[in-house]
Amino acid sequence: MTIQVSDSQAPGSQIPDGQGELWASLRLRTQARIGLGRAGSALPTRHRLELQAAHAAARDAVHSPFDPDAVAARLTGTSVVRVRSAAPDRLTYLQRPDLGRSLHPIDRAHLPTGEWDVVFVVADGLSSRAVHEHAAAMIRATAALLPDGTRVAPVVLAEQARVALGDDVAHAMGATAVVLLVGERPGMSAADSLGAYLTHRPRPGVTTDADRNCLSNIRPPLGLAYETAAGKLVALLAGARELGRSGVALKDETDLADVSERIL
Repeated sequence: MTIQVSDSQAPGSQIPDGQGELWASLRLRTQARIGLGRAGSALPTRHRLELQAAHAAARDAVHSPFDPDAVAARLTGTSVVRVRSAAPDRLTYLQRPDLGRSLHPIDRAHLPTGEWDVVFVVADGLSSRAVHEHAAAMIRATAALLPDGTRVAPVVLAEQARVALGDDVAHAMGATAVVLLVGERPGMSAADSLGAYLTHRPRPGVTTDADRNCLSNIRPPLGLAYETAAGKLVALLAGARELGRSGVALKDETDLADVSERIL
């Protein structure tokens, strides 16, 4: 026996008797496409159209051009530097991941140098939309929590860039640590997800992904909030400085601390 599902389902959708309220409750707690029902042997038309729209949004996120001016405008009062990777265009960037991991030689030569504790790098990655919407707010939230006296380098806006490009930037500028904010690979539930990668004392061509700490899905209100992500980043920066390294040897214990406080 089948029944019509709740109002959140398209007319004609069917699921087993007695499970309508269960699926409706579960859908409120996840963006995953679950309990969509069926129309004959296919998805209900509304959900099929939603899936096609999500796929189009993901494609747009990957191919939309990065606008460094838009990010710079939201970082009022902050010094910024613009660089490119070795990938000359978007198509090459997508086909040659290795080129997106290193700086264009001309841009490397023009980076300012100094004794910086941390440099923030904003990279378009695979979703310029995520960077446009979240990167500036994430930098401001993190900078507000850094200890007094922290030497912060000018923010670097990197075009056609992948995560490892941050190693090249930090090494060229003389920064001890790099926090690279990058547009994550879009999926069918999120096309605006921002990732933050922390690397302590990176070395181009030597540092691996095991040497990084990653915070993913920064995109309030549906993902990680800026303040929460900033608190984790600052704690990881302090831990990396004390430990002398980042990556698998460095654990994010901020959630454990919150749990301990509630228990005690």
